[in-house]
Amino acid sequence: MTLTAGYERCRRLHARYGRSYYLATRLLPQWKRRHVHALYGFARYADEIVDSFTMTDDRARALDRLTARVEAGLAGDGPADDPVLPAFLHTVRSFGIGHDDVAVFLASMRADLSVTRYATYDDLLGYMAGSAAAIGTMMLPVLEPEPGRAEAAREPARQLGLAFQLTNFLRDVREDHARGRVYLPMADLDKFGVRPDALGARRAGPAVRELLAYEAERARDHYRAAAQGIGLLTASSRPCVRAAFELYGGILDEIERRSYEVLAARVRVPGHRKGAIFARHLLASAGAARAERRVQVTLP
Repeated sequence: MTLTAGYERCRRLHARYGRSYYLATRLLPQWKRRHVHALYGFARYADEIVDSFTMTDDRARALDRLTARVEAGLAGDGPADDPVLPAFLHTVRSFGIGHDDVAVFLASMRADLSVTRYATYDDLLGYMAGSAAAIGTMMLPVLEPEPGRAEAAREPARQLGLAFQLTNFLRDVREDHARGRVYLPMADLDKFGVRPDALGARRAGPAVRELLAYEAERARDHYRAAAQGIGLLTASSRPCVRAAFELYGGILDEIERRSYEVLAARVRVPGHRKGAIFARHLLASAGAARAERRVQVTLP
């Protein structure tokens, strides 16, 4: 397994499972894209261990093996024969990505093996700190804050990860229920009189819709907190992040447009709207990439 093949494997995982964000990454300079794919591919790789219905091996042992290989790789003994880790570890080393973020992400994957409910939103945030916010901060060095802005950009990056994941939780309520998990706080279900089994129904009743509207506003709060961070990134990354922001926000828009009916069918942003979002940011992306290349040429 060559490093190039590892990056290609990550790109394919991203293209298959993260279509909205994958579309947005096409607005990045080519040299940045493969590193975003590597981070997404690793996250998906770990997620498949805890979510796959077809895995015949024990999931805890499989996650133990992955964790051991990651830790060895971070210590300098990389697994050359793994389909994903060489690209991931190369990206981590290339950008000085914090090992603590990697560890907290893997801890959240381990939680999925045993935790199926979260009592309060604070409890859910504790899980999402690893499963989502840490992904945002791992992406941050690749997306490049402007000089002197890295610390200021960190919390918005965390918030964007939280916004994206909470959006996914709202869209995937029924799918998660089928896996035996509820990623909405039990205190909120109680508040609106929703029994967990109602999240696996074929239609969303009035109480479920009220619950989802309440959680959607929480997601909007995270998007608002994240928005200020886009301007802190280097110009060649802003079109990608703005497009991703609008694409995931578009899922919330669609959920709202359907009156929070997420149980009858999977909510998707229509293709024409995705295309319009991409096209709207394409010119800015091309201009920023050209400016970046000019700067590189003039550097001594």
